[in-house]
Amino acid sequence: MMSKAEDQIRRAMEEGQFDNLPRKGKPLRLDDNPFEDPEWRLAHHVLRSSGFTLPWIEARRELEVAIQSARQALRRSWAWRQAALAEGQPPQLVGSEWERSVEAFRRQVDQINRDILTYNLEAPSIGLHLPKLNVEGEIELTITPASDRL
Repeated sequence: MMSKAEDQIRRAMEEGQFDNLPRKGKPLRLDDNPFEDPEWRLAHHVLRSSGFTLPWIEARRELEVAIQSARQALRRSWAWRQAALAEGQPPQLVGSEWERSVEAFRRQVDQINRDILTYNLEAPSIGLHLPKLNVEGEIELTITPASDRL
């Protein structure tokens, strides 16, 4: 069932009321931010055109890469541990290597969490803040099979 608004739009389209709109057939200009301070619009445009962005946006990108990298390294270590145990390598050796990997992950997460706090101070809105990582939760997600998490 169509809403009244959808029905009106459909009728207007059928009657050709949208046929002669300005810029018809041309790409939309999505670069303009209607909420941007007009006094800063030119400066932001020049920065974007040159491949630059606001510092807090760049910091967020770097944090997202660091988080993904730390998680991938921990997953690789867990996969190595599982394969090494399946191959019959000495459990003490495998266990100590896994513990070294976990300790390295903990250090990485500590640094990431410090960087998250700094980022959250720079981000212009609380809605853009990143939550700190929970080390134990991250480890648990890595070692628990996906089928057990459902």
